[in-house]
Amino acid sequence: MKKILDNINKHVILTADEEDIFISKVTIENFKAKSMVLKPGDICTKSYFINSGIIRSFTVNDNSVEHVLNFSCEGWWISDMYSYLTQKPGNLFIEVLEDAEVVVLSKENQELLYYEISKLERFFRILIENSLIANQERLMDNLSLSAEERFEKFCSKYPTLIQKVPQKQIASFIGVTPEFFSKMKARLLKK
Repeated sequence: MKKILDNINKHVILTADEEDIFISKVTIENFKAKSMVLKPGDICTKSYFINSGIIRSFTVNDNSVEHVLNFSCEGWWISDMYSYLTQKPGNLFIEVLEDAEVVVLSKENQELLYYEISKLERFFRILIENSLIANQERLMDNLSLSAEERFEKFCSKYPTLIQKVPQKQIASFIGVTPEFFSKMKARLLKK
């Protein structure tokens, strides 16, 4: 539980008693690669903190084309935020790419923690604000940067994923076809 407590303590400092209360409200789960944690139509009732492994969220359009929204690796959180916050059926797949150990926090326990440890409400507000900023930045990047520039940003944000994630998923994340990505990557390697 050290990793998640360190993650929390970056933003709010918990006492030893508060840490014990928090730990009593979470569980640890292990998922094998290629496991689906969530599917469209499911109501997301949990958020996940990644202790180890890689998890992605994505959607599939009417033409069966995948659109990767996020990759989450060690020290990051992942959930279908729309479904989690509204408790309505979601539209995302959440898939484990590399065997993962995660800390699981249910929506119900998160709400209880808000009452028991008010600092955690601040912590989760900060997480949501940071997520909103990252999503807005990504949207702006998709509108204003070239594919090469988006790939360079991906490489700096996710340096460990470049060798671990299939190229077609990286292409999807930066908003290009796998064919274009392959040609672009070959051009960049020649430079």
